[in-house]
Amino acid sequence: MDLQLQGKKAFISGSTQGIGFSIARQLLQEGAAVTINGRNPEKIDQAIERLKKEYPGAVLSAITADFFNKEDVNRLLAELTDVDILINNVGVFGLDNFYETEDADWYRYFEINVMSGMRLCRKLLPAMIDKNWGRVVFISSESGINVPGNMINYGVTKAAMIAMSNGLSKLTRGTNVTVNTIIGGPTYSDGVAGAVEPIAQAQGIDVEHMKQAIIQQTNPHILLQRFIDPEEIASLAVYLAGGLSTATNGSMLRADSGVLRV
Repeated sequence: MDLQLQGKKAFISGSTQGIGFSIARQLLQEGAAVTINGRNPEKIDQAIERLKKEYPGAVLSAITADFFNKEDVNRLLAELTDVDILINNVGVFGLDNFYETEDADWYRYFEINVMSGMRLCRKLLPAMIDKNWGRVVFISSESGINVPGNMINYGVTKAAMIAMSNGLSKLTRGTNVTVNTIIGGPTYSDGVAGAVEPIAQAQGIDVEHMKQAIIQQTNPHILLQRFIDPEEIASLAVYLAGGLSTATNGSMLRADSGVLRV
């Protein structure tokens, strides 16, 4: 299937690993020009090397920027021009005690998870509307709907992403620009792997057995009966980024394998 992405220009925030990196891979495979982003120059270089090795003829670039650093954000926004596809993927997460979480931590979550997408859309959406073509995809989470008690700040920011995406879609009325949100389920991203694998190693447990135990404890009703792979989230994102998805606008699309029961 031709997703009509040949020659389109995409920017993906937070894309040196995990879901963002998987989206970059699949967009390059479809012939899009891709700009990846991360805050760590070494990880940027590693990601570029991996992608160039897999797609040697691809049009690929990178912008190093930390979305919690206003100077970095301003520089990034100044560099970004002529973007057809914006994937708002960057985010932070963690387990937090609500009563012990300080205001500064809340502001960090909002700056990275919410304000990043707002600033990028404020910069890039008008040009998409002017040329009558564009795609914006927010990568949210089932935690934005069923907010975990030990991740309230994360869940609140993911809910805010859903609301922002819904509101922004109203600005695209009568155009070939779309704004949509993906509600991802429990995904075995690099961040999750970085938490799970040291625990498995310390306890002398096989990683796959540990992953299965975590899923059965936290999401026993997931229909896949396993963690979702980042590539499986990316496949939906890349479809939404393409030319075949024009009628899908202002939508929340679930890639949660039945985790949400609403």
